[in-house]
Amino acid sequence: MLRLLSFVLFIVTWWIASLLIGEAKLPAPPIVLSAMMTEARSGALFLNLGATLARVALAFTLAMALGSAIGYAMGRVRLVDRIGDPWLILLLNLPALVVIVLAYIWAGLTEVAAIAAIAINKLPTAVVTLREGARALDPALDEMATAFAFPRGRLYRHVILPQLAPYIAAAARSGLSLVWKIVLVAELLGRPNGVGFEIGVAFQLFDIPLLLAYSLSFAAVVLVIETLLVQPFETRLSRWRLRAA
Repeated sequence: MLRLLSFVLFIVTWWIASLLIGEAKLPAPPIVLSAMMTEARSGALFLNLGATLARVALAFTLAMALGSAIGYAMGRVRLVDRIGDPWLILLLNLPALVVIVLAYIWAGLTEVAAIAAIAINKLPTAVVTLREGARALDPALDEMATAFAFPRGRLYRHVILPQLAPYIAAAARSGLSLVWKIVLVAELLGRPNGVGFEIGVAFQLFDIPLLLAYSLSFAAVVLVIETLLVQPFETRLSRWRLRAA
């Protein structure tokens, strides 16, 4: 109910702002909705949303897999941490735009370059989070697993992963929010489709209704995914933790 009221308040505020500023700069909701429906009827809206979501899924999966493995290794092995830490600091502070531009220069304006650039920008946040999780692992549980001669697979599944679960959830949440932003920049600079590409076209044509139509459609998809997938996933991973009294 509160979310519905919040949405209604957003629409009302937007409509009032449109009346005050003028529809030339801020189109009213019906105008944007009309542009959105036009794109949906032509199929362009769903095609571009699908392209963007595919890039997000691939880049996010790649970055989480590599980031989790690297972060765990850095948190458990001091030598790996000392070798990898300078590179981690570099990636954390390197602007996303630089990574995207270099990827396009080195690999061309290809899908591989776009996905790699997005993944590289998300990678260091996953590494940092999982490194802290690996450092926080309880050594007493390691000793118990050794004493009971746990097989490696059982050790990871029943001892290590449950302890890392909150860190994995945190890395996924923060990383996904970052990927949502970076994918649009990558599409704007070097892809022939996607929400970012369409926003760039709308900017060049100064077509504000089209720009808002794609922006709000993308925001709606992000909100649905966060509500139906990310939040339940985070809750499930953290269900074993003791609740505060």
